[in-house]
Amino acid sequence: MWKYYALLSAFFAALTAILAKVGVKGINSDLATAIRTAVILLLTWGIVIFGGHLGEVKDVTRHTWLFLVLSGIATGLSWLFYFKALQSGDVSRVAPIDKLSVVITIVLSFIFLKETVSPRVILGAVLITCGSIIMLAK
Repeated sequence: MWKYYALLSAFFAALTAILAKVGVKGINSDLATAIRTAVILLLTWGIVIFGGHLGEVKDVTRHTWLFLVLSGIATGLSWLFYFKALQSGDVSRVAPIDKLSVVITIVLSFIFLKETVSPRVILGAVLITCGSIIMLAK
C-alpha cells in the first residue's frame, strides 16, 4: 500500500510545483509560503479532528514531539527556499534539482538510521544526481 501513497505523493508534489509557480508570481515568496502553510495547517487538523484522532495528542511522547518539531522546522525552511527558487527559476528545472533531497535522504538514512543501501538504490541515487547536475547546467 505504501507504494500507492508514494505515487500519490509524487503526483501531488508535481501539481504543487505547477500551482506554486503560478501562485508565487507577483507576491513575496515568504508570504506565499505562509499562505500555503496556513492551508495545510487547516487541512491536516481538519483531517485529525474529523477522523477522531485529536484525543491521541496526549499520548505523544517528548521524544516524538522533539523530532516532529525539528522535522517541521526543516520542512518550513525547505518550502521557503523552494518558493524562492520557483519565483525566479523555471519550475521544470527547480523541481528536479529539489529532488536531490532523495539522494541526501538516502545518504542520511544510511548514516543515521543504519538502513541498508543496495546496488539498485545506489544506482538510482547516482542517476538522480546526474539528472540534477544536468538541470543545474545552463
